[in-house]
Amino acid sequence: MTLTNVLSIAVDETWDPPLRPLPQRAAELLHRLDAPPRLVAHLRAVHDVAARLADWAQGHCPAMEFDRDAVLFGAATHDIGKTLHPGELTGPGARHEEAGRELLLAHGVDAALARFAGTHASWDAPGVGVEDLLVSLADKVWKNKRVPALEDLVVARLSRAGGRPDWEEFLLLDEVLTAIGEDADRRLAYQMSHPVTRR
Repeated sequence: MTLTNVLSIAVDETWDPPLRPLPQRAAELLHRLDAPPRLVAHLRAVHDVAARLADWAQGHCPAMEFDRDAVLFGAATHDIGKTLHPGELTGPGARHEEAGRELLLAHGVDAALARFAGTHASWDAPGVGVEDLLVSLADKVWKNKRVPALEDLVVARLSRAGGRPDWEEFLLLDEVLTAIGEDADRRLAYQMSHPVTRR
């Protein structure tokens, strides 16, 4: 897989499923790192879901302030450590988390943006912000995986900011996550259509 093809996966228009291109800075970094094609496809799928969640949250609960650009960059780079630990593309492992954060820092990414490489898997840690929760949620629901404890944290943030009861926020969030989950098979097929290893 050439560098040009990695960049192509990151930003070229897709039809099945239609996915937003990765932020330019993230795409260029993946290009420089010659990231595995399947990783780039995964990041693109999660990024698209994160954008949908962020758009919904901003429209539904404007009082819940968060940095949308940070969410999108975080989703686009959350698993970048798998460039150093490619075995974790097809199997379990958490070495990519800290490795990803360090890799981003080494490439001049601000710590506030590099953090998502670590927090996407530790969304229940103290001090995790709304942005981290949205990236974590996108990383689950892109494949239609529902994590009640994570969703409860998002519901609590929405309820606190918007003043609506938890049950009401849960019903509204559930509706959005169900709709996003309906395209999970297409996103999974898109990801799996890309090879794990570089050619």
